[in-house]
Amino acid sequence: MSPSQHPPCLTCRVLLLIDVQVNLLRDPKEGGVPAAHSARQNIESVLSKARSEKHPPRIIHVRNNGELSDADEPHTPGWQLFFPPLPHEPVVDKKKNNAFAGTQLGDLIPTNAEVIVIGMQSDYCVRATCSAALDRGNEVILIRGAHATLDRNEIWNGGSITKAHVVEAEIEDELEEAGVILLDMKDLPDLFTDR
Repeated sequence: MSPSQHPPCLTCRVLLLIDVQVNLLRDPKEGGVPAAHSARQNIESVLSKARSEKHPPRIIHVRNNGELSDADEPHTPGWQLFFPPLPHEPVVDKKKNNAFAGTQLGDLIPTNAEVIVIGMQSDYCVRATCSAALDRGNEVILIRGAHATLDRNEIWNGGSITKAHVVEAEIEDELEEAGVILLDMKDLPDLFTDR
C-alpha cells in the first residue's frame, strides 16, 4: 500500500509493530523468544486497543526478510506476521535492523508523529528503529513487556549467556537515556489518548 492509499495521519500517532512474526513468537521450545507467551499477549492487547480507538493511530507492520534457510526466510511459516494486518494497515518488508533503511517507512511516518513501538528483537531491530526514529525527530514510546529478544551468547566473554530479560532491560535503559519514553502495560488504557 502506498502512502497515498493510507488514511491521513490525523492524530499524528503511529503504532509500529516490528518483526511480530511467527518465528520469534512461537513457543520458546520451538525457537521463540523466552518471553514469547507474555510478549504475544501484551502485543495483542496493545494492537487490539489501538484498533478499537475512536481515532486509532496509524498501524504499521514491519516484517523482516531473512536470508535463505533463516527462520524468517520470505514465504516460510516463520516469516508470516503473527497478527494478520487489516486491509488498511500497511506492511513494510525490510532486510536491515533499522526499519527505515531501504524501505518506504519514512514516507508512512511523518517526522512530527509520535511513534509507539512494540515487537522484536529488543537488541536489534527495536533498538535500531527507535534510534532512527529519534534521529528523524519523532517522539518515540517503547512499551515494556511488549518487546522481547533471545538470550545473548557472550562469545567474547567465555561463552556465557545473558538472559533475555536482562538484555531487554539493558536496551530499555539505553533507549531511555537516548530520549525514548518508556511506558508499562498498566499505561495501556490511556496510551492512545492525547497527553
